[in-house]
Amino acid sequence: MKAAIVTFPGSNCDRDLALAFEQAGARVLRVWHKDGALPDGTDVVGIPGGFSFGDYLRCGAIAAQSPVMAAVRAHAARGGHVLGICNGFQVLTESGLLPGVLMRNAGLRFVCRRVALRVATAASAFTRGWRAGQVIHLPVAHHDGNYVTDADGLARLKDEDRIAFTYCDNPNGAMADIAGILSPNRRVLGMMPHPERAIDPELGGADGSVLFRSLVEAAVAA
Repeated sequence: MKAAIVTFPGSNCDRDLALAFEQAGARVLRVWHKDGALPDGTDVVGIPGGFSFGDYLRCGAIAAQSPVMAAVRAHAARGGHVLGICNGFQVLTESGLLPGVLMRNAGLRFVCRRVALRVATAASAFTRGWRAGQVIHLPVAHHDGNYVTDADGLARLKDEDRIAFTYCDNPNGAMADIAGILSPNRRVLGMMPHPERAIDPELGGADGSVLFRSLVEAAVAA
């Protein structure tokens, strides 16, 4: 399995994301935001957390216009997998690959702590290693993680089983406690918590490693 990790100016979790994929057995390829194409044979694109372009305008808005994002959209259109974490989730909504928007936290403060999440669905390559309803623990670190969509959009997410994770104790005011969502074909995942920061028990927990192993195993099975 080949995982292409995109780096924007201001990304600060790209190395962590690369390490998480490597630990799960993937071959990692690094991609710069000005690249016009993804490496041949890319199976999954990882868009990391951080503060792309300093979070000017709106978080992820400038990164969404980077040359590489045209290739990411084409990859997704072909059925390729895309994972956006924290700022990466913001980039995916700004790019139109996922619905809704990430707004300023309801408490107007940066939130950085470990949170409990409920796995809302196991029906995706990202979440198949857990069971629906299982509670896991991952860290969050964001100022704009308040997920918002319109009533019709929320209804579609619920009806199509596309809510991937929900907060057990909502840290940011996100609508319906949403922490992560899937695209209609279930191959694009955006999430605010950081699974790549939870891959080693000695660093506080390894719940996040399940996501990366699940993706690699799904690619091998395919």
